[in-house]
Amino acid sequence: MTAVIRARVEDHIDLARHLVWEFFDVLRARYPEMLAEIDYYIEHQNVAGELENFPDYFLPPHGECFLAIKDDIPVGLVMLKPHGDGDGEMNRMYVRASARGQGIGRALGEALVAEARALGYGVLWLDALHRHVEALPLYESLGFTRYTDPNAFGGDDARIIHMKMTL
Repeated sequence: MTAVIRARVEDHIDLARHLVWEFFDVLRARYPEMLAEIDYYIEHQNVAGELENFPDYFLPPHGECFLAIKDDIPVGLVMLKPHGDGDGEMNRMYVRASARGQGIGRALGEALVAEARALGYGVLWLDALHRHVEALPLYESLGFTRYTDPNAFGGDDARIIHMKMTL
C-alpha cells in the first residue's frame, strides 16, 4: 500500500532531501547532453540552500512537501514553494522507476494542487525537461498548460517546458 504523507519530522525531511538529490542524479543520467544546464539550474535555484533551510521553503505557511511511501520505503516526492507574490511553484516531482505506473505521481500531484489552493495561491507554475515523457502528460491531465516566456529560466531553450495552472 502507498501513502502520501506530509514531511514534518526530521526523518521525513531527510528522506525528502535524499530524494531531491536522487532526482537530480536521474536527470543527469537521462540528459547527459544537458549536464551544464542541470548544474547551472541547481546553483541558480540554490537547491542546496533551500534544502538546508527546508522549513522556509517547503513547510507551511509558505509551502509543502509530500512524500509517497510504499511498504515503508520512500518512492516519490513533490514539493511546493512560493513563487513571486501570491503564487506557488511545483518543484521536483519525482517517482522512482520501480514505483512508476501505479498512480503515485497522480496522487502526489493532486495533493500538491489541493494544498496550493488551500494556501490561497493564485497560479501554480512548473518547469520540466522535454523528455519527461512520464510527467508531462500527467501535468497536463492535472490542468497545467504550456506557455512560453523568453524571460523565464531557460526561456530560450526548447528543451525546457514551462507550464502553469490558474487555481
